[in-house]
Amino acid sequence: MQTQLSPEYQQRADGRAAEAILRKCVHCGFCTATCPTYQLLGDELDGPRGRIYLMKQVLEGAEPTRKTQLHLDRCLTCRNCESTCPSGVDYGHLIDIGRKIVDEKVPRPAGEKAVRWLLKEGLPSPLFGPAMKLGQLVRPLLPGTLKNKVPAKQNAGRWPGQTHARKVLLLAGCVQPAMMPNINSATARVLDAAGLQTVIAPKAGCCGAVKFHLNDQDGGKAEMRANIDAWWPHVEAGVEAIVMNASGCGVTVKEYGHILADDPVYAAKAARISELTQDLSELLPALVPVLKPKLAKQPDAKKVIGFHPPCTLQHGQQLKGGVETHLSALGFTVQVARNEAHLCCGSAGTYSVLNPGLSYQLRDRKLGHLSELKPDVITSANIGCITHLQSGTATPVRHWIELLDDALA
Repeated sequence: MQTQLSPEYQQRADGRAAEAILRKCVHCGFCTATCPTYQLLGDELDGPRGRIYLMKQVLEGAEPTRKTQLHLDRCLTCRNCESTCPSGVDYGHLIDIGRKIVDEKVPRPAGEKAVRWLLKEGLPSPLFGPAMKLGQLVRPLLPGTLKNKVPAKQNAGRWPGQTHARKVLLLAGCVQPAMMPNINSATARVLDAAGLQTVIAPKAGCCGAVKFHLNDQDGGKAEMRANIDAWWPHVEAGVEAIVMNASGCGVTVKEYGHILADDPVYAAKAARISELTQDLSELLPALVPVLKPKLAKQPDAKKVIGFHPPCTLQHGQQLKGGVETHLSALGFTVQVARNEAHLCCGSAGTYSVLNPGLSYQLRDRKLGHLSELKPDVITSANIGCITHLQSGTATPVRHWIELLDDALA
């Protein structure tokens, strides 16, 4: 797609980066077929091709409006369009640039600004844990919309005390320890059974995704640099990998090298961190033969596990089929939805708070397809998807690593 940057953006690195991405787009429209918001709304401007045109116009000098901003806001950043695009358009990075540029020119209403500020400052805050505990204490009294965001209190279980020569880092995450602490301890127990010690660097916090995608890109980068500083001594000591059991964090940390590429102090370290980062499912090929003889009980083949692959796993990280294949090799009966398994569940980070109408439509659509499997349990690989899906079904929704941990117990 031919693009003529306005002088304002010719001088900016993000303007030039956006131009390079735009030039790959051939306007074919394949992306609209797999865009969740286009499926719901049927509006060209609520699909990737339309949003690309809006961003192109702004970069060429057109004045963005509140309407421009709303169409970009309604994008889930699920990156399904990247999986579909035959031209390799890097839409995820383009939408980050586009939103930043539009927000610089279009002021938001005071209420909207306040909600976004609370999300970007509150979720990564040390106060989030105590606030979640209070919410769980009064959960029965909460209105439905708020109760959806406060999962029932979960017992984390023991953290393994054994030391191993082989070590991996685990990002605890900003919300996961407070909302579903058993995911991290289950991860540590499973890796312990395979001879790997899980280490958490205390000063590593939020991966930076929350602030970065809410257009506080400087704040997000500061969190990324803090994580690199916290991890670097372990990297120098020879840690084997940085393991992510939340695919939303994983896709972000894998992009540290890209995001900080122009940082003279952190560029090389960020690239190394990204190289070391692996989604937990990427360890499965090596774990399966070690863990299979250690299963305390053979999984019940009659129990169906419905697996929802998060967008950040299947589109952001381009990891498809690994969880299903390797859990099946361990004796679990794992199935994905027969229809629209590629579509977003509507969680998408803070999207379910900022765009609840569209988010809940996508949730119910996803749960409808999963219910056709008649699953005994639904699993996923991202804390946001798990809590969002659980808010719409009585079927238990868990992280897949918890099921493997149960079988080893």
